[in-house]
Amino acid sequence: MARAPETLQALLDRQAITDRIHDYARSMDRLDGPLGKSCFHEDAIADYGEQMFVGGGHEFVDMCMKVHPAFAAHAHQFSNIRIWLDGPDKARSETYCDVTLRRIGEDGTPYDIRNLGRYVDNWEKREGEWRIARRRYLVDMDQSGPNAGTFETTGKRDRTDPSYFGQ
Repeated sequence: MARAPETLQALLDRQAITDRIHDYARSMDRLDGPLGKSCFHEDAIADYGEQMFVGGGHEFVDMCMKVHPAFAAHAHQFSNIRIWLDGPDKARSETYCDVTLRRIGEDGTPYDIRNLGRYVDNWEKREGEWRIARRRYLVDMDQSGPNAGTFETTGKRDRTDPSYFGQ
């Protein structure tokens, strides 16, 4: 039976990793580059497949901050987060993701690109901070095409979004 301090530390570590996973979604949806980079160690590898991006984690975030403003909206939804702790400073996780990116066509029609996949991450705790050391994104399915939705996007894609609470 695990001792209480070890169990408590495991819970704290899992929560810290989960928070980083959610920070990543926020960084992409709100175009918050510094928050996105805080999810990866400086020497992290980000492998989103040859079709999308293979390189450094910080470079991936930089690329997104350049390319993603062309999208009118983003929505990253994460579920089924499973974390395995491999000692006090290493962990692995699998996170299911449902990502929708919206662009507006020249004729005003919204087009959505939707990816359903999984982040398979290796984590390292350095100087008390859990960050991704290696990420592999696995695409399980995708779809794209015109969207017939009728609601106007009301969120902001930057730090003026109400979720920043005036920060």
